Amino acid sequence: MPLQPQERHAVLFMLRHLAYGLTGALTFGVSLLGLDVGGIGTLVLASDQWALNLALLFAGLFITFGSVAMGVGVMSLAEDRY
Repeated sequence: MPLQPQERHAVLFMLRHLAYGLTGALTFGVSLLGLDVGGIGTLVLASDQWALNLALLFAGLFITFGSVAMGVGVMSLAEDRY
């Protein structure tokens, strides 16, 4: 069942904002580890389970930043444009 044009537009709108959030999360996560804020980079990479730690860190960041970006996108729809 193909999507109607307005449905396709809505899905693409949400996916675009999700991509913005995921990009922000990736940037934040890499910066957090690279700058070793609070020793988290050292803690994560020195662990025996470093892959699991990285997966959990980035999964949490992706969910949080992606949700916020999509929410901002939806809330900006009601914005008055001059």
